[in-house]
Amino acid sequence: MEKNNFPITHWSEDDRPREKLMLKGKSALSDAELIAILIGSGSRSESAVELSKRILAGVNNNLNSLGKLSIAQLMQYKGIGEAKAISIIAALELGRRRRSEDAVDLVKITSSKAIFELMQPLIGELPHEEFWIVYLNNSNKVLSKAQLSKGGITGTLVDVRIVFKLALEIGATSLILCHNHPSGTLVPSEADKHITKKLKLAGDSLEVKVLDHLIITEVNYFSFVDEGIF
Repeated sequence: MEKNNFPITHWSEDDRPREKLMLKGKSALSDAELIAILIGSGSRSESAVELSKRILAGVNNNLNSLGKLSIAQLMQYKGIGEAKAISIIAALELGRRRRSEDAVDLVKITSSKAIFELMQPLIGELPHEEFWIVYLNNSNKVLSKAQLSKGGITGTLVDVRIVFKLALEIGATSLILCHNHPSGTLVPSEADKHITKKLKLAGDSLEVKVLDHLIITEVNYFSFVDEGIF
């Protein structure tokens, strides 16, 4: 019988951190569980998680201290070979470099014009229609931009699940809909209005607010909120 036919409690302990990450997200894992994913497997007498806990105990559960260990020092732990030691060192070095980099300043959206200036270079001059979603955090700063469809705007091209799946994955609390009109017209179609309503209702139920919908052309834009039809 395949592993997936068993509940998580019946899976091997070495598999649990990976499955836990997929089901609950990275923040749900302990340091030992994350290290267990790096080393992949333990031994007959000790699971990867137990081995990871033993390694952490040797450095007083301090990741900075762990990051200073050499390959030879890590290999002193039974169950850690050269390849596993290198994996641990490489992962911790990436974390160190990440901390040393300057945090990227996120663009803050304060008006419909700010969205136009953000998206016009992407879609304002295209010869075909594209539908995009701009994802924001609770400070109205842009977390991500994603293309939803290309070539036309119809109800069949909008997959609500995809829109909000990404929102939930990146922790967005709100989003803004954007699409372009290559014809230059700034009049929303019935399909535009339908899509806006459809996504707004879905967002309300998931507590991810749809803030606005912009139609963008080469030189101008139409905001559903600004025009009072949102």
